[in-house]
Parts: sequence; C-alpha cells; structure tokens
Amino acid sequence: MTARELTLTALPGMPEVEPGADLAGLLLDAVARAGRSLVDGDVLVIAQKIVSKAEGRLVPLADVAPSPRAQALAREADKDPRLVELMLRESREVLRVKPGVLIVEHRLGLVMAGAGIDQSNTGTAQEAALLLPEDPDASARAVRDRLRQRAGAAVGVVVNDSFGRAWRNGVTGVAIGVAGIPALVDQRGRPDRGGRILRVTQIAAADEIAAAASLLMGQADEGLPAVLARGFPHAPRESAAAELVRPRAEDLFR
Repeated sequence: MTARELTLTALPGMPEVEPGADLAGLLLDAVARAGRSLVDGDVLVIAQKIVSKAEGRLVPLADVAPSPRAQALAREADKDPRLVELMLRESREVLRVKPGVLIVEHRLGLVMAGAGIDQSNTGTAQEAALLLPEDPDASARAVRDRLRQRAGAAVGVVVNDSFGRAWRNGVTGVAIGVAGIPALVDQRGRPDRGGRILRVTQIAAADEIAAAASLLMGQADEGLPAVLARGFPHAPRESAAAELVRPRAEDLFR
C-alpha cells in the first residue's frame, strides 16, 4: 500500500478578531508566520468563534429581554434567562431540559446543547454571548474564495465547533461549515480488502479533520483558532456541512 501522511500545523499569532475583520488576510498572515505557503489541496480548519466574531454575532446580554417561556425554561435548566432567550431565538425546537442542560434543534438542523451559544473567549469584558454564524457553509465558501483569489491555491475550509455526542463523554471538534472538501464520503458499493461490498459505510470526513485540528486548537486559553492541514486523503469537491446532518425521519432517538 502507498504511504499516507497528514500534517497539522496550528497557525501562530492570530490576533483578537473584531467585527468586519478580514479573516482570509489574517489567515494568510498566520500561514506566513508559520513559514508556510498555501498549496492546492490544503485545508484550513478555523474555529467557529473567529468566524462568528468577524460576522458580528456577539450579543450583549444587557440588550436581551427574556420572554415568559425563556424565564420558565431558565428556571428548569438553572440558566440565565437572557441566554435561554437567545437559545430559543436560534432554535427550531427544544428537545431536552434538565438542570444545567438545554438540548435544542438549532435552526441549522444541528442537535446541540445551548444552540451553540458560548460565553468563553469572547474577547470582551462585558457580559455577552457569541452565536453561531448565520450560515457557516456560506462563511466557509467566502473564506475559501478569498484565499484562492489572494494565494492562487485551491484549498478547503472547515468551520470547526466543539460538540458533545450521544453515547460518549466529552466534546470533540465537528464541522459546522465546509467548502472545497467532501463533508461526507460515501463508500457504499466499494469492496473491502476481502472483496465484501460495503453497504452502509459513509465517512464524516469533515468531522474527522475538524476533530484532528481540535487537538491543536485546544478548548481553553491556547489562542490557536486556525490549523493548516496538509495531506487530506479525499478528493476535493463542492460540499456543505449540511450533508452531515441526519434527517429527522432517520433519527431513531427523536
């Protein structure tokens, strides 16, 4: 078999991202600081937080007036009612509530805790909450297109967020926005090494590269929100993270 190699490089020196920031420019500067240049087939994995910040998705909690429903759910979940109000605005449906936990179906179709709303590493001293990008796939495409225009390289971009998972403890990186690489790789119909035809195997390739990059990004004060991956083993194609969202009709747990 041919040898395979995947290298991951956390890009140093990314500044605090402000609304309206030129993410492509910041990423190219960070790639240069790492002593690299982009080549065709590279994948840049970027933290959801810097995308949301650049897109102005930070909401001061002082500006949020909780509804009666948010107040009732906040008492049940033991959460700030202003945060719960934002969760409701960002969600299609509340699925589970218990003290400390509120699981929703986000408007993007993602089943997740707290609608992905976060207060860590927001870069502001005021009480505020950071929402997910309006359309993470569109965000990934926009960054990908600007990188190609400026660097002349056909690269992939993955917007990475931290998710908990059913059946498993802990969080891991998952792709909520994808451009230029396959989010899902369908291997149904291919033979295994013994010639047996695969019938159900689909690989969440974008989630796998997001999780790998998360090892370098970290979850606390590391300050490394972008990772350059080289050697991604799947052919590029137009794609979207929406491919990874299981349709409700196929979700046996709802």
